[in-house]
Amino acid sequence: MKKILSLSLVCLLLTALLAGCKGNDSKKSSESTASTGSSAASESNEELSEPNGAKETTDDKKTFKIGVVQIVEHEALDKAANGFIDSLTQYGEQNGITFEFDRQNAQNDQSNANTIASKFVNDKVDLIFAIATPAAQSAANAAKEANIPVLFTAVTDPVDAKLVADIQAPGGNVTGTSDLTPVEGQLELAKQLIPDLESIGVLYASNESNSKVQLEMAQAAAEKLGLKAVPASVSNANEVQSVVQNVLAGKVQAIYAPTDNTIANAMPTVSAIAGEYNLPIIAGEEGMVSKGGLATIGLNYYDLGVKTAELALDVLVDGKNPGEVPVGYIESYTYCYNSKIAEDLGFTDKLSADFLEKATDVAPKQ
Repeated sequence: MKKILSLSLVCLLLTALLAGCKGNDSKKSSESTASTGSSAASESNEELSEPNGAKETTDDKKTFKIGVVQIVEHEALDKAANGFIDSLTQYGEQNGITFEFDRQNAQNDQSNANTIASKFVNDKVDLIFAIATPAAQSAANAAKEANIPVLFTAVTDPVDAKLVADIQAPGGNVTGTSDLTPVEGQLELAKQLIPDLESIGVLYASNESNSKVQLEMAQAAAEKLGLKAVPASVSNANEVQSVVQNVLAGKVQAIYAPTDNTIANAMPTVSAIAGEYNLPIIAGEEGMVSKGGLATIGLNYYDLGVKTAELALDVLVDGKNPGEVPVGYIESYTYCYNSKIAEDLGFTDKLSADFLEKATDVAPKQ
């Protein structure tokens, strides 16, 4: 009887041991599958993030972090930023992609732009959008080692600014869009509006490389059109009054203000001082006209921002190398004028019917 009991106990113990082994085998098999699944998910995420740091959220939407650095706040640059952000936001909503924007303003201070760009690099953003030449130079320098894509806009000559090696093949991690305006066309407009025009002052900031490029273009265009171009540089907005009074007043019949950030930001002051000497201002872009210029033919900065967003999609969504994406340009221009300034300067009757038919009045509504 004892032997039978002993045998029974042994059988029970063996059965329990076998069941335990099977349980452990099942557990090990489950852990191995979970590990493989985790590894596969990790590899999948790496493939998504490899080109430009894209991330996959839990609901399968990609999320991109974009740092936006703008050198100074004025209408043209604001429009470029809004066009870029609006365009990407709309694309994201339509295609299940989230774009997160960290928008910063450098307050026209290069050291601030450097600090902002460095912060974006430390934050490991997927792309830096830099608005205007000084901001673009800060972003390019900060992001070079980390190889974070940088897209610029509102840069007149990106090669001269040492942002790209070539317009068609930028190289490196930087590309973007240029706001090169039809300088010769703008001086031709000045001649149309002021038939007896012989001399025109070129008001620009000496510390902006884009402005120096436009000065050279204006001088060449003026010579071609039989005009005398008188350079008038300022290092900051506080010098505008003395420069207009001492360099331009009594020596020119009009002022040409190119797409210069310092002048654009100080446009109400520039207009008020020029008005004292009855000097009309042919401006580089629409925002400057609305703030006190007489007229211009130029590009739309909102559209420029939209075009830059297209390049961002090339880089972030399609995985293109920024260095292989050609710099973009706006190829269509529009006319505009400021009816209030025209009235104040006695130009209302001098604006031809042909000009008024194709031009938009951008005077602020009262």
